[in-house]
Amino acid sequence: MHEIAAFGTQLIEAHQWLREELARLREDLGAGGRPADLRAHCLAFCSALTRHHTGEDAVAFPALAERHPELRPVLAQLEEDHQLVADILRRISALDGSDPKAALAELDGLTAIMESHFAFEERKIVAALDALDLPEWRPYLEPTP
Repeated sequence: MHEIAAFGTQLIEAHQWLREELARLREDLGAGGRPADLRAHCLAFCSALTRHHTGEDAVAFPALAERHPELRPVLAQLEEDHQLVADILRRISALDGSDPKAALAELDGLTAIMESHFAFEERKIVAALDALDLPEWRPYLEPTP
């Protein structure tokens, strides 16, 4: 059962890492970081966040919806959030670094949405994730060497 329970834990750990990366990105921008460094950091963060949400939408949410139909409205809301986040990430990626205030405003909006989204997701689906037994997920749950 250890592998199964680990998926909910891994979700929380992924959220914590993303929170820390977003905070570091905002801090770098607020401290007047160089546009090239900020752009590289932002692109790495945006890519990681996009992969996280894409994986949820493609694998985790359909599995949860199939096994827990009562969660479908929650999952639909989470997918809507993913679209809002994707829109903000596109705007952030399009920034050229010449307007740090605009970038900080986008990051502030992203921070607000992400914190609300992560807290809602953790409250609503972690227990259901922990209860899933999906053999195809086991390779992702095993500790890396």
